[in-house]
Amino acid sequence: MAFGLSRAELNQWKKKVKAGEIAFITHYWLHPKDPSIRTVTKVGCSNLTRLTEWGNQYGLKKEWIHQRDFFPHYDLVGHRQKEILIQENQWEQLKRFKIK
Repeated sequence: MAFGLSRAELNQWKKKVKAGEIAFITHYWLHPKDPSIRTVTKVGCSNLTRLTEWGNQYGLKKEWIHQRDFFPHYDLVGHRQKEILIQENQWEQLKRFKIK
């Protein structure tokens, strides 16, 4: 279940994904297997080639792409989430969700 984002933010992410942009959205999340994980970042793009190439630079495998509801995306959690958000200059999301 997602918490901490507005419908407008979600719609903006969907718009960017549909347009073939690499788009980031972070929200609070209750991980079913690890209660220490409290956020997830979804990195989406409708252009699977572009998304796969983006993921390759961070060691993410094509098989890890979730292809749901026409919004293909990677789910980033834990230390990889933080590392990638820093490298992608996603400072607002790091600060807003207190990702340390």
